Amino acid sequence: MNEDQRPRPEGGRDGYESHSSPYGSWPGAESPQSPQSPQGDGAGTTSPYPGNPQNQPPQNQQPVFQQSPSSDNPNQKRGPRKVGLGAALALMLVGAVAAGSIVGVVATQFGPGSSFAQQESATEALRQEANDIPEPADGSVAHVAEEVLPAVVSIQAISRIGAGEGSGSIISPDGLVLTNHHVVADARDGGLQVTLNNGERHPAEYVASDPNTDIGIIQIQGVSGLPTLEFGDSDQLVVGQEVVAIGAPLGLSGTVTSGIVSALERPVRAVQGGGESSLIDAIQTDAAINPGNSGGPLVDMNGNLVGINSVIASLSTGDTAGSIGLGFAIPSNFAQRVSQQLVEDGEATQPMLGVSVDARDPIEGGALVASVQGGSPADEAGIREGEVITRVNDRVIDTADSLITAVRSHDFGETVTLEVLDPQTEDTREVEVTLTDE
Repeated sequence: MNEDQRPRPEGGRDGYESHSSPYGSWPGAESPQSPQSPQGDGAGTTSPYPGNPQNQPPQNQQPVFQQSPSSDNPNQKRGPRKVGLGAALALMLVGAVAAGSIVGVVATQFGPGSSFAQQESATEALRQEANDIPEPADGSVAHVAEEVLPAVVSIQAISRIGAGEGSGSIISPDGLVLTNHHVVADARDGGLQVTLNNGERHPAEYVASDPNTDIGIIQIQGVSGLPTLEFGDSDQLVVGQEVVAIGAPLGLSGTVTSGIVSALERPVRAVQGGGESSLIDAIQTDAAINPGNSGGPLVDMNGNLVGINSVIASLSTGDTAGSIGLGFAIPSNFAQRVSQQLVEDGEATQPMLGVSVDARDPIEGGALVASVQGGSPADEAGIREGEVITRVNDRVIDTADSLITAVRSHDFGETVTLEVLDPQTEDTREVEVTLTDE
């Protein structure tokens, strides 16, 4: 029996008490309500997954850039008035943004007294400046973007319940794309289209996905020789390290944002559509991630894939949610293992101890063992119902979710050392457990 599956009180799912994460939830998904924080304490609501098809605008809807209160309201009916050239260009720009494209206007202006020769001279100077732009330096955000963008795609998913957009990373030359389960799962019966960085559009087929870990694989049709992203070693990440996030927030494909690794080993549980729930041992980053970034890559300054952007925290909910500098990505080492299982077997399994833990966390500091499966690694190690697991190797365990994510972050057949507390006697002991997939 999996750690996160046990008999539960009526009203829960899969043996769990329904609960929500302080870090995130799907936009528009109905998740249990958290107690309201006292006014002024700065606490926010649960956050959305960026790119949930149920809560994305329709496929052809674009972000609306609102005017400030002091601006003229374009919706107010007024009499005809004359508009100068400058105003006309500004209105064209705003209108183009609302329509989904951005129109640039050359800032160079030639007065009535300027000669053709002067204009030619200025134009030549601009060409020379363009030719003098240096190549991006190795390790710069510009260099990373140049290397990574060709292997990042935008994903359009159309299902019976609506349309949505997400992002993905090309991981094989023949078009395998790594993304999030919540981006593609509702369109598994068709309706998947991929837009490459060069603007080419291709149909795609759903391969497999795993709701528990929010990882999905799709296959672009009719392509070969595509550029790919290389997997980096997410175990080598350190807090403060620079990273770059790439994707299609709000449908704006090829968007690049940068930041740092803010924290590691964050257990983040998010409610998906249909009552599904995913749990990831997340990389936290302040690189801006917004709806539409889901499934896109988080890369290091060498352009290696170190995470899959999956969840954001926000102070608002639904379509108004946006980045507040709290984004969460699935570590690449874990994503690579799960993606291989999905491609080879069509499903994914995780290493287990063979215990059920109490998701309500009735005690402080640790994961309470609700039951132990007979013949499991935990049973053979002598772990008993009612005991509390407080550490896995050097990692402190303070919740049921942190135990689950800590175990999943290890590999099949690996031996870990658990610190176990007996609440009755307050005695602790260490036991070694070899993880299995059964």
